[in-house]
Amino acid sequence: MSSRVSILIPAFNSQKWISEAIQSALAQTWPDIEVIVVDDGSADNTLEAARRFESKHCKVLSQENRGASAARNYALSHAQGDFIQWLDADDLLASDKIEQQLKWADLNSGTRTLLSSGFGTFYRSHGNARFSPNSLWQDLAPLEFMLMEFRDNLWMSPSVWLVSRRLTDMAGPWDEDLSLNDDGEYFCRIVLASEKIHFVSESRSFKRIGIPGNLSSRTSFHACRSQFDAMSSSIRRVLAVEDSERVRKICLTLLQRWLIYYYPEETELIDKMHELARFLGGDLKPPRLEWKYSLIQKVFGWKAAKAALRLLPKIRLLAASNLHVLMD
Repeated sequence: MSSRVSILIPAFNSQKWISEAIQSALAQTWPDIEVIVVDDGSADNTLEAARRFESKHCKVLSQENRGASAARNYALSHAQGDFIQWLDADDLLASDKIEQQLKWADLNSGTRTLLSSGFGTFYRSHGNARFSPNSLWQDLAPLEFMLMEFRDNLWMSPSVWLVSRRLTDMAGPWDEDLSLNDDGEYFCRIVLASEKIHFVSESRSFKRIGIPGNLSSRTSFHACRSQFDAMSSSIRRVLAVEDSERVRKICLTLLQRWLIYYYPEETELIDKMHELARFLGGDLKPPRLEWKYSLIQKVFGWKAAKAALRLLPKIRLLAASNLHVLMD
């Protein structure tokens, strides 16, 4: 008897994308799946669009607007699967994503092997997705994965993971007090609860980029506080696994990198970052900008420079994606 996989999709104001996301979930070649969509109080027609797919394989739920983490927890509370697949409402799964991963799995909901995969980024069509492998795209020990992520400023789309029920239960629910970087904090717990990470190169998912608006705001004090709280929690969890000089240095590197996003106006968070740095046995230096951002800062101020720091890499990524489309 095959293991059941629950594909859980939180959605907020996603009417343009939700149908495609659900279709990619229902199209999985793995035979035993359930899809659970939770509409997080959308103001558009997301709920109506999702309900067109309701069937014995697809359940659609709704709640008042409480945020992405609450929507994910609500979906998880209804999940019956032996494995959990998370999928954002604007992202997609390759049709054999889950099957490719489970080929390598111990088909046991009690397994502590965490399955990962590659992902491509796209803007309009996932057929033009760009796959950019990094050093996380390999088999890794849990602690080494987290340290590599911290040190090299890397990330993985939430859709890459296939998580056993045991790991899901060990990690606990999503933190509903977090907005920005809630996925980073959650998957830190998943990773560190695992015995090993197995990367399945044949398995793929697709991350949509350049979409205005999502379940989290990136500019408010609440979002900045969420980012810090998630980062602080992850650092302390990593230290609980290995409290060594090399781990503390890598954690300091992470703090130093993120200091600029709070500087200079978020004085409360800056103080907390300095306090955490001292706990790690080091100090943070005033942030330094590359020359192009430094010029913006001198002319227009820190707010404009930080906006450019956030936006220009995304613009370059979008431009590269559009060029890729034209070349095809």
